[in-house]
Amino acid sequence: MSTHAAVVTVAPRAKVDVIQVLTVKPVDGEVLVKVQWTASTPLDLHQNDGGLLVKHPQVMGDGIAGTVVELGPKVKNLKVGDQVFGFGWREQKEKAHQELATVPEYLLGKIPPNSTPQEAITLPNNFVTVFHAVSTDLELPLTWPRPSSTPPHADDPILIWGGSSSVGQYALQILRYYGYTNLLATASKAHRETLRSFGAREVFDYRDPEISSKLLAAAGGEIPFVLDCIGSKYGSIAPISKIAKKGAKVAIMLPVIVTDASETSAPEYEMDVTKSVDWAEGVLACGVRTHFYLDNELFKKQLQSEIMPTMLAEGIVKPNKYRIIEGKTLRERAQGAMDALRRKEVSGERLVWRVSE
Repeated sequence: MSTHAAVVTVAPRAKVDVIQVLTVKPVDGEVLVKVQWTASTPLDLHQNDGGLLVKHPQVMGDGIAGTVVELGPKVKNLKVGDQVFGFGWREQKEKAHQELATVPEYLLGKIPPNSTPQEAITLPNNFVTVFHAVSTDLELPLTWPRPSSTPPHADDPILIWGGSSSVGQYALQILRYYGYTNLLATASKAHRETLRSFGAREVFDYRDPEISSKLLAAAGGEIPFVLDCIGSKYGSIAPISKIAKKGAKVAIMLPVIVTDASETSAPEYEMDVTKSVDWAEGVLACGVRTHFYLDNELFKKQLQSEIMPTMLAEGIVKPNKYRIIEGKTLRERAQGAMDALRRKEVSGERLVWRVSE
């Protein structure tokens, strides 16, 4: 069998390495994709520095943008030469930080003509996360095609904590499209106008010591739905716990970050959001587990193959701003993105880098 280069973790907090792995021939319903671009995520840092759900050496990455180079049997909607983007994570052959990925076609959409691969790659993982978290954890329906009727809870306050994050930006745009009008967000002042253009009615500085009272005042005293896009025990979950009252639904990105990774120390995580703070009685807090989104048959069949490229093509969602991580080699680019995540050099943008030519 042929082999190709892949970026792997080697030990907690160690520099990444590049090794040769076997190229897996696509079988029924699968395609082989030459991965040209990817976008790093906080999960990459959690895995590399914190060893979260990792058995070293492990191929990393889940956001793919590239070209279909081979078809397996029974592929219906893709052809060789198609430019595609998608979110793959379940096993090594699907991972993004390698030159060739073998992926089921339902995890891929065609990159629309109005977008570059560098723009498109900012969508897949966090676009999927929003649909899953909103529909499964907050129980706000996001059906397709969009219904013509006004959705339940259309005017109820929905708080997006971390609105300038990739998840937060897509959450605002997607919720606005589905008819939710009372969207509140937290972010630094630098991102306020952008988030308003995405649908936020008001944007609050998350560093404001009076943020809890200001949010409740803006919401009329109660916020029934909260999406925490940060998942920091002290930075987001603790202040949210002061806002959430009985009956509120709170969806929190996992893992809960107790201590951030740094140049000198390892991170610390928790996985049980119900124990991370003292919640008011009757608050329904849960951790978002995006990787289970395929349990929803609509999302499995259409979310990445149809809904995602359609919403991008029609301008319903705009790609995140991005910064290209340069480097002469695959390893240099992957390590550069990892270092930027660790140093917290990211605000309102994605770190995008080339995997192969």
